[in-house]
Amino acid sequence: MAEAGQDDVFIDDITLPAADGYVLGATLFLPRGAKRHAILINSATAVPRKIYRGFAGYLARRGCAVLTYDYRGIGDSRQKSLVGYNQPKSLVGFKASMSDWAALDVAAAVAWMRERYHDLPLSYVGHSFGGQALGLLANNGEVSRALLIAAQAGYWRLMASPERYRVFALLNFVGTPLTRLLGYAPGWSGIGEDLPKGVFEQWVRWVMHKRYLFDDRDLKALSNFARYKGPLRSLCLSDDPWATRPAVELLCSGFTSTNPEILTITPADAGATAIGHLGFFRPEHRDTLWRGAAEWMEATG
Repeated sequence: MAEAGQDDVFIDDITLPAADGYVLGATLFLPRGAKRHAILINSATAVPRKIYRGFAGYLARRGCAVLTYDYRGIGDSRQKSLVGYNQPKSLVGFKASMSDWAALDVAAAVAWMRERYHDLPLSYVGHSFGGQALGLLANNGEVSRALLIAAQAGYWRLMASPERYRVFALLNFVGTPLTRLLGYAPGWSGIGEDLPKGVFEQWVRWVMHKRYLFDDRDLKALSNFARYKGPLRSLCLSDDPWATRPAVELLCSGFTSTNPEILTITPADAGATAIGHLGFFRPEHRDTLWRGAAEWMEATG
């Protein structure tokens, strides 16, 4: 059902098919006037798309067609009330991995936006895992430019102390036993949204390796990092204990066919007291962080 958004933005909750036909919940944000750019926002792990609603609306008001969506097993891609949709209410026995998210869900969202707005440049916003996924996409060459936000190669020792020790204990001594017992990773354990078992287990394996996903010898999609050749800007938030500068640099090192620009942003730069891993998307940053991000994505060349 479409709704009239404020400030000349049209907001429509839709569905789109993943590469294997799985139905994903999504929201399309459109300007009432002419469309000048297309932007795809790709979520962090265990984060529903509603977190990005304010930023997406802001971009739409600037003349961009913007899509947000949930990966399978998350938010509206976990279950639907309409008959015929294939999302399960329970994640027990639900088959999915982080590499599935990239190959089946993110790649399909890129293709959907490219087909629908083929005359517009397509910008890619990747938050945390969303930024990692860019490198795994066989079709990342369809992306005109990419803005990575708090996106990192998340090896636990590259996280800030003492957060690194909390994460190590949470994943290994709380999350892993609970996931094996329940058949899925419960959000109430401290990870955010509930996660499919395969997603959680692959995530833990990556987090425990020195080069994160780059150490996964079974991950054939790593070769796709070299496919991306467009402009790439990566924002590192100085008070983010997860996506520290070394972790951001490690992820960017995988994009060997472009020259990633890494910008470190402090809370003071945005006139804030804190930003952290999720804070970029708070509306208070509309006239600072959001404006700078939008202006970069709207640039040409």
